[in-house]
Amino acid sequence: MTALTVELLLARHGQTAENADGLILGHRDPPLSEVGERQAAQLAARAAEAGIAFIWTSPLRRARQTAAVVAAAVGAEVSVLDDLIESDRGSWEGQPVLRLTQASPDLVTAFENADPDFIFPGGESIAQQVVRTRRALDVAAGGSQPALVVAHAGTIRAAILAAGRHPPPERALPHGELIALTWPAPTGRHRD
Repeated sequence: MTALTVELLLARHGQTAENADGLILGHRDPPLSEVGERQAAQLAARAAEAGIAFIWTSPLRRARQTAAVVAAAVGAEVSVLDDLIESDRGSWEGQPVLRLTQASPDLVTAFENADPDFIFPGGESIAQQVVRTRRALDVAAGGSQPALVVAHAGTIRAAILAAGRHPPPERALPHGELIALTWPAPTGRHRD
């Protein structure tokens, strides 16, 4: 017998000025830039077409701002899930990706390739993020559907890993785009 699934829609928050400057954000908490606000509005239009019933978001400001724009457009409730927060990127936070690539090319390659043994220097491992992202998606899958999860590139990559697929590098995940992810439905949940 095949397990029931739900299709969650994931979206990376709108762009921040630090994203545009090529910096690693992690737990840094900058607001959306003007470009990011436009991306959030475009995401809202796509979310309306998808009939989004509920929105889950990371606690970081850039995700909450994106979720609020979508919620206002579609009339959906928003709930913060702490487990959706971006990875703790330790000493990499605030650093330009280009500088890190020059200083630690092997480490950056391991990160981009989603090596399961990768750990941010002074921060969190990809494996740790996968565990908490799995918890968050289990909660989202048990809620009203269709659901939108507004989070971060690292969280989306962790979700893809948790679903048994290999994720693209972070730079390949655009801001404000919908990404469908099939996720197991909680026990006892029937498809809507």
